[in-house]
Amino acid sequence: MTSHDRKPHAWRPENLRLAVEAAGVSLWAWNVDDDRFTMDERGFELWGISWSDTVTFEELSDHIHPADRDRVRAGFAATRAVLGPYETDFRIMVEDKVRWVSARGQGQDVGIVGRTMFGIFLDVTGRKQAEEGHELLAGEMSHRVKNLLAIAAGLAEITSRSTTTTADMARELSQRLTALGRAHDLVRPLPGGQGKAALLGDLLSVLLAPYDDLGAFSGRIRVAVERMGVGEAAATSLALVVHELATNSLKYGALSVEAGTLDVSSTSHDSEIALIWMERGGPPVSTPPERGGFGSKLVDRSVERQLGGSIDYDWDDGGLTATVRLDRGKLVA
Repeated sequence: MTSHDRKPHAWRPENLRLAVEAAGVSLWAWNVDDDRFTMDERGFELWGISWSDTVTFEELSDHIHPADRDRVRAGFAATRAVLGPYETDFRIMVEDKVRWVSARGQGQDVGIVGRTMFGIFLDVTGRKQAEEGHELLAGEMSHRVKNLLAIAAGLAEITSRSTTTTADMARELSQRLTALGRAHDLVRPLPGGQGKAALLGDLLSVLLAPYDDLGAFSGRIRVAVERMGVGEAAATSLALVVHELATNSLKYGALSVEAGTLDVSSTSHDSEIALIWMERGGPPVSTPPERGGFGSKLVDRSVERQLGGSIDYDWDDGGLTATVRLDRGKLVA
C-alpha cells in the first residue's frame, strides 16, 4: 500500500479545495522578483477586479484605501524578514463600498518555491464592523457615565438654591435623581421591543423634568410642541439628543444659573418637524464652544442617521438656540 493510498480521503487535493471554497478563502501567489500576483477566481472577486493571468502589486495597490496604502506597501515589503506567520488587515475600495481584507502568509521566505511565495486573502469586513461597533459602544458608555456624574453634581447645585434645610435638599435631590433615572431609561432601547410610542410633548417633559427647579424658580423649563406620537425606535435617539443638550446646558448654559430659562417649541413644514431649543439668561458666550467631542458626534449621528434630520446651532448674546430638524416619518416609526 502506497503512502497515497493511506492518505485520509478528506485530505485529498480535490476535497481540500472544497474546504477552501467553503471557508471563503482566496489564494494568492507572489513573485518576489517582479511583484506580480496570481490569484484564484475568488481573489479577483474579492478585490472587485476583472480576471487576468497575473496582476501587479501596484495594480492591486490602486484599490487599497488611501489611508492604508503606504502601510500595506511597507508591510508586504517587510514580510520576507518576518519570522513566522504574519497577518495584515487593510481596507480596499470596491466601487463605492469599503471592504476589509486580511492578507496572511509566512515570513522569512518560508514555503517559497523558486521565487514565489504563497498565502491567502480573507474577507474580514464583518469582523471589523463588529469591532468598530464595540469600540463605539464602549466610547458611548464612557461618555454617558461622565455625563451622569456631571449631571448629578449640577442637580445638587440647583437643588441647593431652592432649599433651606438639609432634609429638604435630600428629598428634592432624591426626586430629581429618580426623575433622571426615568429619563435615562429612554436613552436606551428596551429589550424584546418593550414599550409603546409616546407623545412628543410628554417625552420631552419627562426628559427635562430632572433639570427644572422645584422651588422658587419652578417652571423655568417650558415645553410647547406639536401633538404627535413618537415611535419606540425614534424615542431612544431623540432622548439621547435631548439628554446631551440638557447636560451641556447644565454645565455651561442657561440651566447652570438661577435666572436661566429653556423653551422647547416646534414648527412644521411638509414632512419635516423642527424642534427649537432656546436658552436665555445663561452665562455670556463670547465664542461658540468647540464641537469636536464625542458627545457632539453622538448627537450628530443620532439626528442624521436615526432621525433623518440635521441640527444647527446659533450662539448669540441671549444664549444658545439649537434647531433640530427631523423627518416626520422616522420620528413616528
